[in-house]
Amino acid sequence: MLGGAVVVSFAMAPRAFAQGQNKAAGSTTPAAAPVGDLKAFPYLDSWLGIDATGRVTVFSGKAELGQGIMTALMQCAAEQLAVEPATITMVMASTARTVNEGYTAGSDSMNASGNAILQAAAQLRAVLVGWAAADLSTDPSRLTVADGVVTAPGGRRRSYGDLVQGRSLHMKADGAADLIPPPQYKIMGRDYPRLDIPPKLTGAPVFVQDMRPEGMVHARVVRPPNYGATLTSLDLSGVAALPGVLKVVHQGDYLAVAAEGEYQAIIAMRALQQAARWQVSKTLPDRTDIYASLKAMPATSQVIAHRGSGGTQPGSRVLQAAYRRPYVMHGAIGPSCAVALFEAGHTTVWTHSQGVYPLRAAIADMLSVPEDAVDCIQVQGSGCYGHNGADDAAADAALIAQSLPGRPVRVQWMREDEHGWEPYGSPMVAEVQASLGRDGMIDGWNYELWSMTFMTRPAKSANNLMPAWYIPARFGPPEGAEIPLPSGGGDRNAVPSYTLANEQVTYHYVKPMPLRVSALRSLGGYFNVFAIESFMDELAKAAHADPVAFRLKHLTDPRAKAVVELAAQKFGWDAAQRLPSGHGRGFAYVRYETIKAYCALAVEVSVDAATGQIRLRRAVAAVDSGNAVNPTGIKTQIQGCIVQAASWTLYESVDYSETEITSRDWSSYPILRFDAVPESVEVHVINRPASPSSAPERRAWGRRPRRSPMRWRMPQGCACATCRSRPQR
Repeated sequence: MLGGAVVVSFAMAPRAFAQGQNKAAGSTTPAAAPVGDLKAFPYLDSWLGIDATGRVTVFSGKAELGQGIMTALMQCAAEQLAVEPATITMVMASTARTVNEGYTAGSDSMNASGNAILQAAAQLRAVLVGWAAADLSTDPSRLTVADGVVTAPGGRRRSYGDLVQGRSLHMKADGAADLIPPPQYKIMGRDYPRLDIPPKLTGAPVFVQDMRPEGMVHARVVRPPNYGATLTSLDLSGVAALPGVLKVVHQGDYLAVAAEGEYQAIIAMRALQQAARWQVSKTLPDRTDIYASLKAMPATSQVIAHRGSGGTQPGSRVLQAAYRRPYVMHGAIGPSCAVALFEAGHTTVWTHSQGVYPLRAAIADMLSVPEDAVDCIQVQGSGCYGHNGADDAAADAALIAQSLPGRPVRVQWMREDEHGWEPYGSPMVAEVQASLGRDGMIDGWNYELWSMTFMTRPAKSANNLMPAWYIPARFGPPEGAEIPLPSGGGDRNAVPSYTLANEQVTYHYVKPMPLRVSALRSLGGYFNVFAIESFMDELAKAAHADPVAFRLKHLTDPRAKAVVELAAQKFGWDAAQRLPSGHGRGFAYVRYETIKAYCALAVEVSVDAATGQIRLRRAVAAVDSGNAVNPTGIKTQIQGCIVQAASWTLYESVDYSETEITSRDWSSYPILRFDAVPESVEVHVINRPASPSSAPERRAWGRRPRRSPMRWRMPQGCACATCRSRPQR
């Protein structure tokens, strides 16, 4: 236990008790408002439970995806309830047990679920103290709480387990209970060990891919050659007779096979592939002209930001550039998986989806059953951030399970399924112009952006579930949707994080989706920051200014300046002017979604003179996300962001022909490998408990990158060190 026992005295905050009783005593103090998702689900027992032994259960509709949210939420509850973390059980994202908190996305879990649990736990603590005061016939201000026990002067005490006996926690939250203040934190703000890491390190069955319930069968799906293919003939005679085969599922153009053993299912799947004949049409655009095609497609155009006179200024020096990003995939290391059981008219699905309630609605629509006939339970996957194949695998499992009632059906995607059928991140184009005044300041900014949707996640309709496209009901494909600012979709962070006197940002939302696209980590944020920060460096060079100093001149927010200054200082920015030959440095800053965390990053890169291979050597980041419940959790998030952004920038791009996706394995879709990971990544967290919860400047290779990736591609089928370092443009 960090810092010893958690002890809370109520002498300093009697308001918590008075307001924690739903004003039963007739208090005239006005009630505050619940915050986060407590507003939508205001009953304490929706979030917290305590049993007779004093053990606490915390319920959250958010999913643990490897981002550490389960640990941070546990810390919130432990702190405000004044209990040992070891006495808490976490229940995450289950339509059977938790409230509907939608998707786990947008870096919003602490704001939505964290704040709800903080307030609910604070009020429940006040309620428990009130009950103890009544039992012990004493004033609540004289009581203290330590490790789930309420103690009165003289040593009389009541444990939480004793206090809940015969009493209900089904009471409405009023948002008025006093939170334990930051100076008294014992658990929050500390680097508490992640709850999800030990089983992953020891090989315990923590992932949905590891599930092996009793009586389980294995299933594989045969996909069409491309999105629009239709089945013309099928000979099932040989497949059904194969060893272990239990069921061949044939519904319209949907084909799958279930078998007793996993290898038997794979053999049957290969045989089913050979037995199927498809009509294939050329449905995909010209790969060589992707960016011109994107700009030529039908689009809805909107000015999303306008300040001053907008655009560049007459008489000032004007610079311009264009930046491009291809289709990018999630590239989950573990292909998608799900387990489903159909029994007594009810379907239960175990899934690594990021939104169990939206998924339940979509699966119910696909099966033509009421929503309460389906439950979706989130289990961690060796997965991704965003909308990959998890929901589709869940739909596969639910469909196949209908044909095998009483037996759990495990659907494991193959690598070619994951790469070829997951929803990708949209291609994007940005064209930017800016003018520099005589004082070296930006006096005009014009940014135009083209992007497809980043939102085709499952919702009420089955249209967003790819397997539903091929069953006789013929759902989808979806049209996609846009996400309003400030969160945004393709236009996330398209408005610069700087204070500019004159600016205009125009978003061209492209409606057609030749390739399937949806949410991918940070949505449009990665590319827009890549473009804006690359151009800021070009402007700094044109102004003969240091890149860090140039950014600081265009920032007015003290918290923004603080992260920029800290990152530069910890990196040793000034000393980095004297890097070895072939090395360069870069700097970037952003406030995520313009309203959330602040982050600044300094990097050192090197370029191999013989091959042109870029290597990210080290990175130093500073981040301010307000109240840092678990600083280590924040650090690991930023470390992962840096590594993944480097992979996108240097390597990743989906390849395809006119008829099919050709990036079907790791040689045809290379990602950053262990030998290219930065030698060091430092993340410095600025903790503000009172607050709610790149491009090189000196170019070692002589030209600035304006596209992602830089196209260091491996020849298909070869992953040797020589081929990995060979540039192919």
